[in-house]
Amino acid sequence: MNQVKRAIILAAGKGERMKPITLTTPKPLVAVNGIRMIDTVIQALHQNGINEIYVVVGYLKERFSELPSEYPGVQLVENPWFDSCNNISSLYVARGHLEDCIILDGDQIIYNPEILSPAFERSGYNAVWCEGQTSEWLMQVENGIVRSCSRTGGCRGWQLYSISRWTAEDGRQLQKHLEIEFQEKQNRQIYWDDVAMFCYPEKYRLGIRIMAETDIREIDTLEELVREDPSYSSWLESGKEVVCNEKG
Repeated sequence: MNQVKRAIILAAGKGERMKPITLTTPKPLVAVNGIRMIDTVIQALHQNGINEIYVVVGYLKERFSELPSEYPGVQLVENPWFDSCNNISSLYVARGHLEDCIILDGDQIIYNPEILSPAFERSGYNAVWCEGQTSEWLMQVENGIVRSCSRTGGCRGWQLYSISRWTAEDGRQLQKHLEIEFQEKQNRQIYWDDVAMFCYPEKYRLGIRIMAETDIREIDTLEELVREDPSYSSWLESGKEVVCNEKG
């Protein structure tokens, strides 16, 4: 059995779909029902004994400056490419910490800390069974191994969530593949998840860690934020005004 020794939290993005809130507040620092999203992630990691935590920052990076003093063990890693590249750049800057690692997005809410438990059998993603239609990444699994993944979704499959664990061996391999794609091939507009799942699928035998849909909440848009925390409902109209002004 493998054991997670460290965590990488990706928190460099601009949160475009949650404007205007994210004009002044990075998305992971948006409070939902009184607690910032990234706090639920860090606190859940600590509850599982994972204290070596690297937070990758970029957009409004200065707003994260207090995190290391608030949470012992947290270190900030700057992504200078956050504004011009996809999130492959965020994992690239933290690639030296991938062995025995759990990788998470900072803009999700962890309701059940057990889904971040450190023990794991093989590298892979947390997943929720999806019976109906979804547009999220959907994996097909046979005998515990991911056999395929659809970027455009589908139905009857395992929906991929932004929590993944990597063994020491796979972490070293992922580092090498990140360097090939980002440095050598200049392939900088892909998701980091594309690297193992689509660029080098034959090099990995990924599994899944089953969880329930209620264990976690991924919030991508202002509308989803309002559904989770109605106190933001007044922001919907101002958000529409921002979109209209940008188009105008």
